Amino acid sequence: MESNKKYAVITGASSGIGYATAKAFAKRGKNLIIVARRKEQLEHLKKEVLEINPALDVVIKVCDLSILQNAYHLYDELTEYYIETWINNAGFGDYRSVSRMDLNKVGTMLRLNVETLTVLSSLYVRDYKEVEGTQLINISSGGGYVIVPNAVTYCATKFYVSAFTEGLAHELTAEQAKLQAKVLAPAATQTEFGKTANNVSEYDYDKNFGNYHTSVQMADLLLELYDSDQTVGAINRDSFTFSLRSPIFDYAGNSINNQKHIMIK
Repeated sequence: MESNKKYAVITGASSGIGYATAKAFAKRGKNLIIVARRKEQLEHLKKEVLEINPALDVVIKVCDLSILQNAYHLYDELTEYYIETWINNAGFGDYRSVSRMDLNKVGTMLRLNVETLTVLSSLYVRDYKEVEGTQLINISSGGGYVIVPNAVTYCATKFYVSAFTEGLAHELTAEQAKLQAKVLAPAATQTEFGKTANNVSEYDYDKNFGNYHTSVQMADLLLELYDSDQTVGAINRDSFTFSLRSPIFDYAGNSINNQKHIMIK
């Protein structure tokens, strides 16, 4: 770990919210480790970041995180860096009824949205739980709190992200850990998401949504969550307003009906 330099890791950084978030963090003088499958887009992002602040260190990691073993390899490669912030942004959606799902696509979505996010979150928490000023931010969705028609399986993956991250935040609070776990839940955002989710080459957000954010707007809202002491940053799907708040899901806490705590040595 390089103690003299601190980095923010952003997965899914080659486009959309991840791309815009990297530039937003660069404006704050943050060194970056940007991760995605597409090397050309990452190199273009690095160029733009260095135009913002030439003094920054920008590390490119080309990695397909839909292959679970790659998540372990990526994390191992980053142990030499001091990672102040880890943002799990990589993921994609699928708009199709359950009876018509492409199970190969769904399998990849489950691995990326759920398994890889869980592995990277767990590894990061193990190493940085007691490090002051560290944050884990997982990108969920408005569909991680409300089931959207024809996107049931995608929503299920994002319900997992929301519940997992909120539960982790409760655990960290109970342990008086220094690391903070947070979840960002965007609504419709103009990115490549629409094309991928609908299996089309072109996608018109003006035609398909009454309201939507740009990726730059969502990156700015992510920074509001980053700067806050709250756990959840969410877009209301009806009013399209953004709010910062404590965990949303019910938490059993110290219920007498919980399993008794078992000490693991």
